Parts: sequence; C-alpha cells; structure tokens
Amino acid sequence: MIQTWVALPEKDEDADPTFTNYKPDQLPIFTDTGIWMRLIAGDAFGLKSAVKTTSPLFYLHLVLEKDAHFGIPGGYAERGVYIVNGSVIIKGTKYPSGQLLVFSSGVDPVIIAAEQTTLMMLGGEHLGERYIWWNFVSSRRERIEQAKEDWKQGRILLPPTDDKEFIPLPEDRLKIVGSPPPNTLS
Repeated sequence: MIQTWVALPEKDEDADPTFTNYKPDQLPIFTDTGIWMRLIAGDAFGLKSAVKTTSPLFYLHLVLEKDAHFGIPGGYAERGVYIVNGSVIIKGTKYPSGQLLVFSSGVDPVIIAAEQTTLMMLGGEHLGERYIWWNFVSSRRERIEQAKEDWKQGRILLPPTDDKEFIPLPEDRLKIVGSPPPNTLS
C-alpha cells in the first residue's frame, strides 16, 4: 500500500479535515497490450476520476508488462513517477524500484518496462512554496509552529477509529525546511 498526501491550495489549507472512501469500481481503468492503468484522482489521458480534488492533478496506478512503452501525462507543471516494483528504462538509463523520478516541465519521456513493473504516476500544478516538519505541511512557517504546539497540547483530534495510540511530537532537532529544488530529469 502507498499512502500519498497532496498539498492543498493556500486558500484550503485550514479547511476542516474530511474523508471519503472511493471503491475501486468508481475509478476509471484503461487497458491496452501490456498496460493496465487505474486513474485514482484527477484527469489524465482523456479519463476523469470521480475523486474530489482542490487543484488540477493526476494520480495513476500503472502496471506494465516487460517491454511495454508508456508516457507520462502532459499539461501539468510538476510530474513524477514512483517505481513501486520492477524497473524502467528512460533514454537508455535503467531505474530500479524505490526511485522517484521527477520530470522538468516540457519533458515527455517514453517509459519502457525492463520487466513487469508497477508505477505510481502523479503530478499537478505548482501551488507555491511549502514548509515541512514531521507530519505538518504548510505555506506558512508560523502555521507549522502552531501545529506543533497544538499537537503537544492535544488540540489536534485523533481519528475516531484510530485514537488509542498517541505518538508524541519528535524531538525538535531539525529545522523546518522549505520545498527543496526537485531532482529532475531533463
């Protein structure tokens, strides 16, 4: 299982949390020779997911048979591919599982499966700089500091079905970091 968090547009950062469970049969699937793809969220390749999003994006689960060729959706400022298992070849370079490949805007690679491979593809529009500390992400450093204090004081409610274990805030040895420059393939 892979859990993915998507940054919210600044206007939505302080919205009340929500959760909606979507069943697999609610998500569009595409198949072709050597290719199986499920669009989890957003828009890609002419498909549209019913999953509610707050900004333009795509999130795909993709299984490729050996030697299958596939591209990454265009039209998004930020795009990447996480190699869950297997390996891919792009422009003659082989990339193993566990790698996150980030592509520069305008770069449209041909991805070739070197063996049976599972990929997660994701991308969207740039939402501005974000700061990250532990489980907290915000466009404002002071909001991160407030979230840390809220967590310490128990003001952040735990999910009702997962509220038996409280994980203490980690020791604050690291500074809050802004979004690092992406390691991109050009």
